Amino acid sequence: MTDKDVGTDKRAGWNLDNSYAGLPEVMFSRQEPEPVASPRLVVLNDSLAASLGLDAAALRVKDGVEVFAGNRIPEGAEPLAQAYAGHQFGYFTKLGDGRAVLLGEQLTPQGERVDIQLKGSGRTPYSRQGDGRAALGPMLREYIISEAMHALGIPTTRSLAVVTTGEPVFRETELPGAILTRVAESHIRVGTFQYAARWGTVEDLRALADYTWQRHYADRDPGENRYVSLIREVSERQASLIAKWQLVGFIHGVMNTDNMTLSGETIDYGPCAFMDIYDPATVFSSIDTQGRYAYGNQPEIGGWNLARLAEALLPLLHEDEAQAIAMAEEALGHYVDSFHRHWLDGMRAKLGLFHAEPEDEALVKRLLQVMYKQRADYTNTFRALSLAEPEKTGLADIDAFQDWYSQWQSRLSRQEESAESAYQRMRQHNPSVIPRNHRVEEALSAAVEQGDYRVMQQLLNALAQPYAYLPEQETYCRVPDPSGRPYRTYCGT
Repeated sequence: MTDKDVGTDKRAGWNLDNSYAGLPEVMFSRQEPEPVASPRLVVLNDSLAASLGLDAAALRVKDGVEVFAGNRIPEGAEPLAQAYAGHQFGYFTKLGDGRAVLLGEQLTPQGERVDIQLKGSGRTPYSRQGDGRAALGPMLREYIISEAMHALGIPTTRSLAVVTTGEPVFRETELPGAILTRVAESHIRVGTFQYAARWGTVEDLRALADYTWQRHYADRDPGENRYVSLIREVSERQASLIAKWQLVGFIHGVMNTDNMTLSGETIDYGPCAFMDIYDPATVFSSIDTQGRYAYGNQPEIGGWNLARLAEALLPLLHEDEAQAIAMAEEALGHYVDSFHRHWLDGMRAKLGLFHAEPEDEALVKRLLQVMYKQRADYTNTFRALSLAEPEKTGLADIDAFQDWYSQWQSRLSRQEESAESAYQRMRQHNPSVIPRNHRVEEALSAAVEQGDYRVMQQLLNALAQPYAYLPEQETYCRVPDPSGRPYRTYCGT
């Protein structure tokens, strides 16, 4: 690396470490990104860059863009592709970063350690038959949805930048290529542990578990058995995360075990979408033909994935397999109750309730049942209630809703807090705006087909303050026109 390169990296603010590279080498392959022809920066997350200690102006110049493209390796980086496995739609398979490279871990001014990963950066030893590249549309989609999730207060990987490569990728048709720079607390997945358990040694597995505990749970009491505690802690984070998904109507679409992180972040925004009409059976993914990952199934699938994590960790729990299984079952036993607690507490907040009463869950479920029968819009129903405008729910003429509304008002009246405080609480927990599917598609179409990023930027601006209830967000609250075809999403790989 030349003096010029070092100076550029210092100006940009790169401060990279590589602790993951200290794990047993069965867990990764050292792999540099494949250079691209003519990279061009199309979107940069200035606020995220600043929080990472990076200088946005330095990232926009040629040398900065070359890093996002994989054409330059910044000082301190030790690029690698991570190995992992996964149950994909219930079937176990060997996987790995087939089109992504971890540059390293940025040490931020706040003392945090976050992964910097290039997604779409070329082939790796785990690519199988893939080309290792990514198309522009899916990378922009991940940028939009992940940043919307962050604004909603939901733990998520984040998007720092998207560059076009100047090279086409070939799927069903020829598409413009792109690379996303993804930021995460880490990319350690349930599938990472499954890989270590199947293709590594027990000591490899132990090294991974110890590393994960130190990286994400060092401030927690490890108890008598750190690995049992790891299962409990991950289960709690996943229970909280999936409850947050349910509360805003988010459907991940592909909850394979390789898409569940040990950090508790939402990761991989392929066929995800937000629900319009409330229906627990809602599925958007074109490949989820059996509805395995439908909205209403997400909590159960979360538990199923955690059970696969526990299976992988059995050798570390106890030398006696029966005892290890009993310990794992006990650690997993809190997940269902934890999810239910997070979900119900969240629903109370969405309805302006400050304290618990025994009938609260029944009150919530009666509303959801009315919404389901009347095909009400999930977000806008709660939005109208938050604004004290029940007539805008589209349910005001329904007897069952009128009965529910009277019961809800009676419940609110039993609180010490004022009605205005209750409605304020609701507006803090019910987003006025979400990334509506038709709006996301509109933004992607303008960017990919016309090279016009203004539509996307306007959408991002509206999504940046989802609880603000601003007049300029009104247009983004409108539901799509009725269509005879169901909305479908695609992985985009």
